[in-house]
Amino acid sequence: MADINRDWDRDWGSKLEIEKVDEYTWRIPRQGPMRVDGIVFADDRLMRAIRGDKSLQQVANVACLPGIVKHSVAMPDIHWGYGFPIGGVAAFDPEEGVISPGGVGYDINCGVRLLATNLQYQEVKDRMADFVPRLFANIPTGVGSSRKDLKLQRGEMARVAGRGAHWAVERGFGLAEDLNFIEEGGCLPGADFDLVSDRAFERGRDQLGTIGSGNHFVEMGYVDEIYDPALADRIGLRRGGLTVIIHTGSRAFGYQICDDSLRAMQQAASRYGIYLPDRQLCCAPVGSEEGKRYLGAMTCGANFAFANRQVITHWVRETVEQVWGLTPRRHGIRVIYDVCHNIAKFETHRVDGQERTVVVHRKGATRSFPAGHPQVPEAYREVGQPVLVPGDMGRYSYVLVGHPESPDYTFASSCHGAGRVMSRTQARKVTRNRHIVKELKEKGIHVTAASRATIDEEFPEAYKDVAEVVDVVHGAKLAIKVARLRPVGVIKG
Repeated sequence: MADINRDWDRDWGSKLEIEKVDEYTWRIPRQGPMRVDGIVFADDRLMRAIRGDKSLQQVANVACLPGIVKHSVAMPDIHWGYGFPIGGVAAFDPEEGVISPGGVGYDINCGVRLLATNLQYQEVKDRMADFVPRLFANIPTGVGSSRKDLKLQRGEMARVAGRGAHWAVERGFGLAEDLNFIEEGGCLPGADFDLVSDRAFERGRDQLGTIGSGNHFVEMGYVDEIYDPALADRIGLRRGGLTVIIHTGSRAFGYQICDDSLRAMQQAASRYGIYLPDRQLCCAPVGSEEGKRYLGAMTCGANFAFANRQVITHWVRETVEQVWGLTPRRHGIRVIYDVCHNIAKFETHRVDGQERTVVVHRKGATRSFPAGHPQVPEAYREVGQPVLVPGDMGRYSYVLVGHPESPDYTFASSCHGAGRVMSRTQARKVTRNRHIVKELKEKGIHVTAASRATIDEEFPEAYKDVAEVVDVVHGAKLAIKVARLRPVGVIKG
């Protein structure tokens, strides 16, 4: 897989061109060692912010990889990441293309699950201050958080890696119908636990049912705005209805799988003669031994994450029953949908008018299949797959559905969140003399976290306004706005 661009001037990125196509679309024309164009979705305001880091260069870098199909794509929540930008999407031909851990990220299958309830927020508003600390006590959070009641032996861990959310339901963590509303049914095929290192097993064996640190959270909220009543009704969202968002992934288990794979991939890229404009884009041909090994191990991490969100769902239900004394029939907590936003998968898409199997990398991006797609749950088949876009803990989150006119070159993808505009170090400096918990409480948002540092790093202004991001997604026909959710209670690491 030798590359004619190997000797290209390494400074080509300093001359990077970008041009505006329409109100929501920008193009990085193929230049230097790029094999395809780059496409970025943003309005003028967001583009000014995007230009502030190196993420546009990363879009161009991804476009240099062998076998890339159509375009290197970036969503409006794009920001700098490891190798691929966060908010990046790229698809590769299975025969000519590559698989790259940087296109998935360290937190394999970090994703979002939305739960709806039969409760109206006004019914429980006065009890939220007592509920949030109890939820925090029941769901471990923070760096290295673990469970004392769920430490798995190697054989059981292998079953989690192979069965995903199905393992959790089979062990009593949730309901069989939950599985109908999870991307891929909560279990990706092809997991090979023999490819997982002992270090990864040891790091993850007691972390099932935990949130972790950083921007991960469990958030109580309510539906405060409905944009499309018919779609909201079909999905099961009511104005004022109490909701829960779970945002977490594969924890240290997935992190270690990624870390282990990077070392092997760095050697593979050199061995196969793959030109890398950035070493963090290390990769291997999809069909190579290294590519297959990464996919087998990555799938273990992805399935662990599905199981993790399923177990947390169980603890949310139990906490509602314990604290508020409500029966399952009364609270009616149900899964609206669960989506991955750090994943690489074989999918079928229309490319140049023909159906093709490609390996889609989504890093900080969400699948958004439209109405009629066979992989959309039957209950949503006529409206499209729910797309879940959490914002920051002080403003709002959104629910959308896949758009039937979404451009083919996005590979049915949408944004995954607001996107950071401030580093964690910057955020801590800005909030040094502020009391973020108190500020949020004055807005009616109860926050409990493992440390003040986490809250300061994740304060609302550290992120783009997710409303602007979603407006671009809606305007560009990547997904259709359905409803907006307001936070009222958050637990964080």
